[in-house]
Amino acid sequence: MALTHPQSALFAGEKPFPIIPACEHFAGSEKLITKALELQNKLGGLFDITMDCEDGAQTGKEKEHAEMIVRIQNSELNKHKMSGVRIHDYTNEHWRGDVDIIVPGAGNVIAYITIPKPTKVSQVKEQITYIQDACKKAGIKREIPIHVLIETHGALNDVFEIAALPWLQVLDFGLMDFISGHHGAIPASCMKSPGQFDHELLRRGKSNLVAAALMNGVIPAHNVTLDLKNIYQTYADAKRAHDEFGFLRMWSIYPAQIQSILDAMAPNFAETLTACEILIKAQDAEWGPIQHDGDLHDRATYRYFWELVQKAKLTGQKLPEEVEKRFFSK
Repeated sequence: MALTHPQSALFAGEKPFPIIPACEHFAGSEKLITKALELQNKLGGLFDITMDCEDGAQTGKEKEHAEMIVRIQNSELNKHKMSGVRIHDYTNEHWRGDVDIIVPGAGNVIAYITIPKPTKVSQVKEQITYIQDACKKAGIKREIPIHVLIETHGALNDVFEIAALPWLQVLDFGLMDFISGHHGAIPASCMKSPGQFDHELLRRGKSNLVAAALMNGVIPAHNVTLDLKNIYQTYADAKRAHDEFGFLRMWSIYPAQIQSILDAMAPNFAETLTACEILIKAQDAEWGPIQHDGDLHDRATYRYFWELVQKAKLTGQKLPEEVEKRFFSK
């Protein structure tokens, strides 16, 4: 008898929580995007890449920049199909043009679309509706995951409503714009650690974003570390973001930061091995209750351990051969 896969046994009839890479690397120019894709291929697709139309495009060359992104999205270099695009913000006249080029041109391969700098939920609704309409016009049947940057007072005020919108996959915290919006009430030193975690206004902002995301089955993503070449600082920031605030993903803006983020956000390896043992026993029992090391486990705990094992794989942890064979072989 064929064994039932955990994805079928544990999430029948409901939407599972997104399991996506713990690191999202930003790249704007064609040169940096190409280098990022080469590294992604070398590491075997352990991180996502966000191709940036907002800050990456030269003024006056927005159309050409979006067309370049479409070309690379459809190239052999993008073999993992783990690259999204950040479009211009709602107040910029080019955001619709970005969508009009990117959705018909790369809508079947693009990993996600990131919406920056909204100031209220109605703006995000309008942009998502425009993306959905563009998909219909282009004959694209899939839902393109949407990521939203929470970096203004208004967006934070509406964060629970934003998190409940359709196609939402990730809520990103934008630290620098958020601090700038406080007009000096938060000092510039808080753009780095420890201030970014200790200042009460930032703690509130990050905690509310994470709560809204998790309540709605959305991934909360943490802001960048500005100290580009200090890999320990990146690791420490990612670790604190994950362990103290519940962030499950973090931005990278420099290649050396990627591995630090993956390491910090990886599950505890001992817990991963325990999860693997439990899942093998559970599958053998057709997902009925089992005992493991004297503890009772059933579908409620299996769901936790299955998500943990998937996250471990996406951070590059080496899983037992039997687990790879049972759960991840195609």
